[in-house]
Amino acid sequence: MDTSILSMNREARPYYLAVANEEQVFKAAFRQGLSILLKGPTGCGKTRFVQAMAHDLGRPLITVACHDDLTTADLVGRFLLHGGETRWVDGPLTRAVREGAICYLDEVVEARQDTTVVLHPLADHRRQLPLERLGETLDAAPGFCLVVSFNPGYQSVLKDLKDSTRQRMVAIEFGFPSAEIEEKIVASEAGIGIEQAAKLVRLGQAIRRLGSGGLREVASTRVLIAAGRLMLEGLAPAEAARTAIAGPLTDDAEVAGGLIKMIEVYLGGEAAAH
Repeated sequence: MDTSILSMNREARPYYLAVANEEQVFKAAFRQGLSILLKGPTGCGKTRFVQAMAHDLGRPLITVACHDDLTTADLVGRFLLHGGETRWVDGPLTRAVREGAICYLDEVVEARQDTTVVLHPLADHRRQLPLERLGETLDAAPGFCLVVSFNPGYQSVLKDLKDSTRQRMVAIEFGFPSAEIEEKIVASEAGIGIEQAAKLVRLGQAIRRLGSGGLREVASTRVLIAAGRLMLEGLAPAEAARTAIAGPLTDDAEVAGGLIKMIEVYLGGEAAAH
């Protein structure tokens, strides 16, 4: 299971620019002991936002990348053999409850619904985690906060967040920032000049205006930053964009050809189709 534990008290604040009132809402929910649902497209800054909030609030952050093989035991814990004896080992969710950490479940709908049911007593007023195998129930330590995220664009009838889970949380909606803010983000994160960042952002916005257009996802801020980083390494802008934007967005030759033509228009030069 892909988990990470990050003590934000020892790290510099991750670079994050507020788009609306998301920081105010998050901190208000945290103070009131409410669980938080972040909704928005991939690569728009949800994870970076949680990291910044953990830093501001002085709480350790435990992140779990959810997937369809994630079990309740993966989150809560299990008995394992150690040195010839069986010992209980806490899962990441249990550690967060005990330590008063922020637990961030990234793309929570990728986990099975029978797994996410364990979140219900934690996400409402009880703030408790039943440990059935130990026969005990943990009360969340002060400072604990449950945060989950998902991309509504991916969801279907088979993969969606249960209404009973949604209604235990406050929701913060994410989208792509304004061009001015996104230019600053791309320039800072990629280490390139603001003029180069502005060209990448204009390209990204043009791709987003296409709507679906054969793409499962539009160009995220994340892929624009990746293109900027390749430009920093000396790749021509068009080639960097072909590699970091067009390539990841589609495998369809016709759609890719259309993206490459857009890249040539917005970034100049010739983006070779390999």
